[in-house]
Order: sequence, then C-alpha cells, then structure tokens
Amino acid sequence: MVGKTILITGASRGIGAAAAREFAAAGANVALLARSTDHIADIAGEIGEKALAIPCDVSRHSEVEAAVAATARTFGGLDVLINNAGVIDPIGDLSDADPDAWGRAIDINLKGVMYGMHAALPGMIAQGHGTIITVSSGAAHGPVEGWTAYCSSKAGAYMLTRGADLENRSKGLRIMGLSPGTVATEMQREIKASGINAVSQLDWSDHVPPEWPAKTLVWMCTPEADAYMGLDVSLREQTIREQVGLV
Repeated sequence: MVGKTILITGASRGIGAAAAREFAAAGANVALLARSTDHIADIAGEIGEKALAIPCDVSRHSEVEAAVAATARTFGGLDVLINNAGVIDPIGDLSDADPDAWGRAIDINLKGVMYGMHAALPGMIAQGHGTIITVSSGAAHGPVEGWTAYCSSKAGAYMLTRGADLENRSKGLRIMGLSPGTVATEMQREIKASGINAVSQLDWSDHVPPEWPAKTLVWMCTPEADAYMGLDVSLREQTIREQVGLV
C-alpha cells in the first residue's frame, strides 16, 4: 500500500478508525471522513502527515464530492474508497417506525454509498485502476427482526456493489463488499440496548475486534481477493480468516 491513497468514510471510530490505522501502517496516505470532526482530527494527528481529516456527512452528495476532490488534490489521486459509514437505527417493528428516521438510514447506508461511488468512479476510470469496498453485512442477504431499515439499505448497497462491478470491471476497477460479522463497536452496544432479536442477546466476547475487518480490508486491496469482485467477502468464513492471517 506504500504510496497509495485511501479514503474511508465513517472513520471516527470502530471499523473505520481501525482501518485508517491499518492502511497507514501499511504505508498508505489516508483520508478520514466523518461527521465527528474532533475524533477524525485526533486520529489523523496520531497518524501524521500521511493523514487528512475531512468533515463530511455522507448523506449529502455535495460534501462527498468535495471530500473526494480534496483527497485527490492533496495526495495526487485516489486508489481506494472504503464505504464504511453506516447506522443501525431505527431498530423496531416496521409498523411503529418513524418514516423520517427510516429514511435517514437509507440516506446514509445506501445513498451515501452511491454518492461515494459516483464521486470516485470518474477519476478511477480515467486512471485505469481503483478499488471500491463497501462494508456490507449478513443483513444484506436475509431479514432480521426489527432491522427493516438496516436490512433494506444493506441489501441495496450490495446490489450497488454488483452493479458497479458489472459496469466497471472491464475498465480496470475492483469493486466488492466486506461482510464482517458482528464486530465489537458502538453499533453493537446500540443493538444490545434494544433487546430485539437474537443479535442483541450475544455476549460481547462473541464479537470480533474491529482490527479484524480492518486487516481484511487491506488484504482485499491485493490480487489475492480478486475472486470476490462483485461479491461480499464474509469474515465468518474460516478460509478468509486464514488467508488474511487472523487466528
């Protein structure tokens, strides 16, 4: 990853923050995007001159477009986009859902992914290479009680991955998703507090550390992951964990 430039959304905590550190440790330039400006500024300061903190709400197309442009301008291009920003709320029965809160999840989890792809694709196509990875979920592939907004948005994002791969693989781009399983992040605390469905009943020790998906994201930027273009890599699979070097 030496000399490569990576843009990560939702980089203020959890998987995004761990990924920023992992890519930087591998020698990459890293642009950290999040609404939590203080957190990304702290992480960027920790990483040093190869990091850039950019306040950004991924549900706003103009902000995402400006962030991609600023990254390319600062580091001379963009090699990898990690669509990581996401929310679990609202949790609860569809019949009781607040339509505005439900729509907000779609704005972040689905439209935010589209905005990232839309902003990054022209430059990647022009340079003839680039990798786009969207943090997916098992919820993209099957319904979970109380998670209609999350499941619907993640299913849509998975189809975006497939469609973007179909259109751009022949242009030299690598586009895929990562389904990390349950990860020890703030999102799992929100799920636990809801008390809804089997996921909320899991013990904290059942969740993998955020460093595991972070290391997997770096591995996915190598030719070893080419077989998964257009698909989700599942970190639940032992063969994937072995290839990444996780034990």
